[in-house]
Amino acid sequence: MTFPDVQDPAAALDQLIGDFRRGKNYPALFEARLMKARFELGLPVIQTEDWSRFPDEQRRRYEEAFLDTAREVGQAFLDDGEIERAWPYFRAVGQQQPIIDAIDKLEPTEQAESAIGIAFQEGLHPRKGLELILARHGMCRAITAMGMYAVEKDREACITLLVRAIHDEVVQRLRRAIESQEGTAPPENAGIINLISTRDWLFGEYDTYVDTSHVMSVLQYAPELGDEATLRLVHELCAYGRRLSPTMQLRGTPPFDQPFVDYGHYVSALLGIDTEDALAALHRKVEETDPDEIGTGAAQMLVRLLVRLKRYSEALEVSLRYLSDHRASEMMCPSALEICRLAGDYARLIELAKDRGDILSYVAASIERQKQLTQS
Repeated sequence: MTFPDVQDPAAALDQLIGDFRRGKNYPALFEARLMKARFELGLPVIQTEDWSRFPDEQRRRYEEAFLDTAREVGQAFLDDGEIERAWPYFRAVGQQQPIIDAIDKLEPTEQAESAIGIAFQEGLHPRKGLELILARHGMCRAITAMGMYAVEKDREACITLLVRAIHDEVVQRLRRAIESQEGTAPPENAGIINLISTRDWLFGEYDTYVDTSHVMSVLQYAPELGDEATLRLVHELCAYGRRLSPTMQLRGTPPFDQPFVDYGHYVSALLGIDTEDALAALHRKVEETDPDEIGTGAAQMLVRLLVRLKRYSEALEVSLRYLSDHRASEMMCPSALEICRLAGDYARLIELAKDRGDILSYVAASIERQKQLTQS
């Protein structure tokens, strides 16, 4: 690159911009274009002060130049496949979609590695980021990443990805074991329950087909799932886990201390599979739990489930019996007052509000009760 003739400043700046663009020196291109904007606005070419202090009209025009330049440079990096270097420029102008679109097209190659942090840790495209982690580093790293970062965007899609991945792994390893023993592989679309139902020999004292801790780590997200197809995969994983020998069973965290049994009951109730038996088992768990030793997690779990099933009367009974001393902010399930509101039982809500000295809830419930009576 030759030094330009600065006798004509505008031409010199244009030459710099052209040279940097052709040479793909995009950071320098960014600075050269902003330098030209300052020159055209009659501002100091060497920026020595915060441009927010420029006069109003000059500041507005300079902001426009800054935004245009950042978009151009960010897109130039994207066109060269450099997502990580493009991101600061798009972030500066408050645009995520071009980066999200670029991440979505990535294959799990070495080139994708630098984009994983942006996709997952920074939360631009968590599902794709987790997909890349699974493909590049495996289940252990994916589970660790999910636990380390407070994934909010596309959270259920991320959980579904983990469930499907661990389910597929169990299925494929069971199929290989069956083929080795029986000489013929079962159909590829055979589910776990179908594969294990008549093959007790699959589960000797030390037989396990994936890391049991991986299955348990995925099961912990089951209460967050709403998709029926994914819940059915969880149901199958629980059926698989219950067949493992006691030697291969691991304890979980209360109220799911027997993960394959407890999550199995929870998911069965949601799926309408032996719902009454599943709920009865969870009720027994609550009754047998000493809240002074391990807290009221079992009761809260049951209330949360009953509310999802819209069994509000039952949920309210459990709440009043086991959780009456807890503030709503302390619980992971709806409070008794919230359950009444969800059920539209404003008469009961009025009673509870009066008993608890909750004036706001009393007034709100009374108003809603009046509306209810007027409409009936």
